[in-house]
Amino acid sequence: MAEKRDYYEILGVAREAGPEDIKRAYRKGALKFHPDNYKGDKTEGELKFKELAEAYEVLSDPVKRQRYDRFGHQGLRGTGMHDFSSMGFGDIFSMFEDIFGEMGFAGQRGGGGGMDRGLDLETEVELSLEEVATGADQTLEFERWDLCGTCGGSGSKPGTTPQSCPACGGYGRQQQMLGPFVRVITCPRCNGKGRVVTDPCDACRGSGRQRKQRTLAVHIPPGVSDGQILRVPGEGEPSSSGTHRGDLHVYVRVREHSMLSRRKDDLICQVPIAFTQAALGGKVEVPTLTGPQEVEVPSGTQNGDVIQLKQQGLPNPRTHRKGDLFVQVFIEVPRKITPRQRELLEQLAETEQAHVTPQRKSFFDTLKDCFSPDKK
Repeated sequence: MAEKRDYYEILGVAREAGPEDIKRAYRKGALKFHPDNYKGDKTEGELKFKELAEAYEVLSDPVKRQRYDRFGHQGLRGTGMHDFSSMGFGDIFSMFEDIFGEMGFAGQRGGGGGMDRGLDLETEVELSLEEVATGADQTLEFERWDLCGTCGGSGSKPGTTPQSCPACGGYGRQQQMLGPFVRVITCPRCNGKGRVVTDPCDACRGSGRQRKQRTLAVHIPPGVSDGQILRVPGEGEPSSSGTHRGDLHVYVRVREHSMLSRRKDDLICQVPIAFTQAALGGKVEVPTLTGPQEVEVPSGTQNGDVIQLKQQGLPNPRTHRKGDLFVQVFIEVPRKITPRQRELLEQLAETEQAHVTPQRKSFFDTLKDCFSPDKK
């Protein structure tokens, strides 16, 4: 018998992950290995799908999770765990309705309760720092499973209707005897719908779903951060009955700026200045999100000093107040100078009573003189 994998590893979460992190990880994995989406080996996809369901059932239950954290897989024996390893896809989808109904994978079907909600989808947009400052309108293009345009999602050929499920009598539930106990499960024949398609639609082959291209215009508000998730309600896939759609989750990626770096709502840049500008003061152009801007450099500026430009940063998404731009200057020493520049600098050095090359002896010459016999 193969050794079971760690449930946290299966879901890809840390052991201290919270309930929402676990739920989010399960949604992502279930969407990836869903039989309608997985393009790889079907047997492998089915095993991964079952693993995810089993891991979520344990880690989403505080009592089972505590036992698992303390005793591992051995601690779950006799706790009513579902045996996912011996179930087919039809059975495991039925189990999802009982276990994950609140997540919108199955929801209300036939005689079941809870909200009938479709799958959520994910996509990604990339913004520049300038677009973060102003907000941006983005056009998203993606594919999703949608209601069949021919049968309207019923799965039946136009002019016909689904029939009551003979296995459950249209209730969507069945009873199982477990010794002295009775367990109510979702009907595996109709997957809890209470109806079965006897004359399937030619366009969707009875599934009631088709892959469709979707183009959607969304507005990204100003001040968003890299990695932030924006939710677009009702742009996911439809539920089993087609009444409630899931949501679209838009992951925001912010490109690095060539000259500006971000620290929350503030921006930082480094600007080189000449020694004369630092000593005498002057003006220097600095980059901002709206273009170059002249900044006054005070006389006597030291290397590493910071000049603050108020409200030249990014807007806060909650307060809408803009951050600041911090300009850090560093004094640039030229590697080559003209004879005239050398002459002027030597004159300056004389006024400062500073010894400069070549008038000053080298360190080794001075060291030699210090230990010469004449000094003794």
